[in-house]
Amino acid sequence: MATPFISIKQHRSSSALLRSLYLPAIALVIFCTGCATTSKQSGQDDANNGIKVVENRSVDLSIRRKFDNALELLRDQQYEQAIVLLNEVANGTQNNSAPYINLGIAYTKTGQNELAEASFQKALAINPNHPAALNEMGIFYRSIGRFEDARLLYERVVNKYPEFMPARRNYGILCDLYLNDVNCALEQYEAYSEANPEDETVKIWIATLRQKQVR
Repeated sequence: MATPFISIKQHRSSSALLRSLYLPAIALVIFCTGCATTSKQSGQDDANNGIKVVENRSVDLSIRRKFDNALELLRDQQYEQAIVLLNEVANGTQNNSAPYINLGIAYTKTGQNELAEASFQKALAINPNHPAALNEMGIFYRSIGRFEDARLLYERVVNKYPEFMPARRNYGILCDLYLNDVNCALEQYEAYSEANPEDETVKIWIATLRQKQVR
């Protein structure tokens, strides 16, 4: 499922701003407050959320411009160039989680798993309960086969932010496709579907799992 890039602005993944930032394989997070991200089995996604994670740290205009340029590079899937700029942004802001989350995503896309994990860990050191950081690191762990570690991260985010639907959907996918935990998958899918009744794909997944329970 798609991952977003982290912003320093309010997160509401159904907003026009974030919708414009969602890419098939990138989670974009912007500046000033944290955003959230999504992931699914294929394509890209937008879930309805009202999560706002505030990080009240000023950002120099030149740093902000580099960050915006990095977003453009990520949109164009120019990950290596984006990594260079994001590292400059991270060095210029120090205590903002957004560039580190996006670095984690970019490093994942380039197969630099150790750097990806380190970047997500830096983001969580700054903001231990950042829903986007937890969600994205869960996606990362799932991608490298660390399914139980991914589960722990998803449990953290849904317990702290039960209304954060991207994590609900990703947690459901983890339980469904990788852990063979039907009850867990149904719980997460149904919570997501209640908040996003227009998502027909998840409704199909729910129906399929219910059939499994009957057999």
